[in-house]
Amino acid sequence: MIRFFILFLLFYTTLFSSEVTRYRWANGETYLVFLEKNDLPVRALYYNLDKDDQRLTEEMRTGVHYQILRSDQGEIEQILLPLNDELQIHIYKKDKEYKFEAIPIISSTKTEAFHTTITSSPMYNILKETGSKKLAQIFVASFRNSLNFKNDIRKGDELVMIYEQKYRLGQPFSMPKLKVAMIEMHKKRHFIYLNDDERYYDEKGHEVEGFLLARPVRGARISSYFTKRRWHPVLHKWKAHLGIDYAARRGTPIVAAGSGVVIYAARMGSYGNLVKIRHADGYETRYAHMKSFRRGIRKGRRVKKGQTIGYVGTTGRSTGPHLHFELRKHGRAINPLRVVQVTTKKLKGKEYKAFIKLKKNYDESIALHLENKTPFVKKPHFISKCYFHFEKKKEVATNG
Repeated sequence: MIRFFILFLLFYTTLFSSEVTRYRWANGETYLVFLEKNDLPVRALYYNLDKDDQRLTEEMRTGVHYQILRSDQGEIEQILLPLNDELQIHIYKKDKEYKFEAIPIISSTKTEAFHTTITSSPMYNILKETGSKKLAQIFVASFRNSLNFKNDIRKGDELVMIYEQKYRLGQPFSMPKLKVAMIEMHKKRHFIYLNDDERYYDEKGHEVEGFLLARPVRGARISSYFTKRRWHPVLHKWKAHLGIDYAARRGTPIVAAGSGVVIYAARMGSYGNLVKIRHADGYETRYAHMKSFRRGIRKGRRVKKGQTIGYVGTTGRSTGPHLHFELRKHGRAINPLRVVQVTTKKLKGKEYKAFIKLKKNYDESIALHLENKTPFVKKPHFISKCYFHFEKKKEVATNG
């Protein structure tokens, strides 16, 4: 950790004598192509890396903004390549040699609000007034199972949303986290609230349904949560943990989280014994570190939700018996706790009282925005000297 902050201090202090350029990762560009294009040593920065770090380089996504720090002579000194919300590749020059490491992203989070009057559709108005496709998508997705925007929305209906937005190097990045949203339809207001358990509920404390799956190990405790940066207990370096770990005794049955088709059932590197199941709508679940597979579980086999597919073990890179469970959609890992539930939940007792208190605070904020009818104002983007400058002959990164 100390070395990590020293490197960042070095990065920012060198800005006064160096130039930083911000780029956008091109469609179809690979990490190897990127190295060759910038005359960087392919062997040192890829082929000499371990398998896990090589896999990290495959996670660069089209459209991601990255930064290159160059000396006054135009020589590359450092590069930051964001992989996800919390982890990035750091390439830097030391003793005339280029080094590779994965480090956490330093970011800040701000709570922001948006209010508008519908003239066409929620998607259109949010996109038009904020320019944020992500913000529009998350709003529509949050109500997709409960409201029909296509048939029931009317011009003049109001919309309010309060959300958290991450900022990296002075600019918004990552998907906003919706805290509360309200939309008016036929003069009736509909709300959803993000509760302290990280699930969404309506005004009555009823959970808003998502993609419903069963818990893969019944009665097991969660020993490690989904995160895009974690200090790995075995490798002793920063890595993403793109799943949920369920600690249980060796031999505990593992069940299919949903109905689907087995597309893989064999050993795979650090996963150990691994089963992959393909579900509807582009979803895929993965079950790793198994002791063994249940008899008959093989590629092409159709399984039902709740059916036993194997047994808890500690194969592969594992510090003890547990199930590493992943949920992916169209190949990209997503947090299972956000969408995977045994059943929809109705809050009761102390949980309900805590929710009502939370709801009251949210409702007061919503009412304030409706009363003031404050439109969305795109805040000017300020970059101080400790942030990035564009190369000469490009627009200077100050305001805007």
